[in-house]
Amino acid sequence: MNLDTFKQKPLLSILRGIDINMIEPLVDIVIASGLYAIEITMNTENAPKLISTMKKYANGKLSVGAGTVLNMNDLDLALKAGAEFIVSPILDKDVIGYCAKNNIPNFPGAYTPQEVYNAWNEGATMVKIFPVKFQGHEYIKELKGPLNKIEMLACGGINAENITKFFEAGASAVAFGGEVFKKEWLAKNEYSKIQEYLCLIAKKEA
Repeated sequence: MNLDTFKQKPLLSILRGIDINMIEPLVDIVIASGLYAIEITMNTENAPKLISTMKKYANGKLSVGAGTVLNMNDLDLALKAGAEFIVSPILDKDVIGYCAKNNIPNFPGAYTPQEVYNAWNEGATMVKIFPVKFQGHEYIKELKGPLNKIEMLACGGINAENITKFFEAGASAVAFGGEVFKKEWLAKNEYSKIQEYLCLIAKKEA
């Protein structure tokens, strides 16, 4: 993952529960929307295969990572599949430490000020504030008061209606999944609706 490229368009797409037939159309619409980073969660069936397939099809046009990495076993499977960055809903020191030591961008999850501080000190690229939906953008603003030097990725409930507020509150990046990649749209192959929503999000971030 090229962090400079990601920071120019700091939007992270999260895919969970997809199947291999969805890879090509999803890659196409994410690229067409101008986004750069996408993750497949490790609790998706056949996640390593999906990651390697997506990376091959994207052919360098997207940075493909692994999400929901909970332990070193998940990390090993993800990296062997070709994941370029690592995302987690939790703070696992072994995972963060390995990634930091090997220059692998990593976005561990944290929520309280202490957890956020600990994740950053362990070597997080950005700290994933999750789930942020219950406190909203104001929570990011409050965290950034005393922890202003820590880069934060807001995740949970991000959509076209509130994305601007999270950036204004101080988030360095945002991540979104089911709010954009809706199960009903995926089930009906309504990729044009997903692309339209992605473009709306990308426009508001800009």
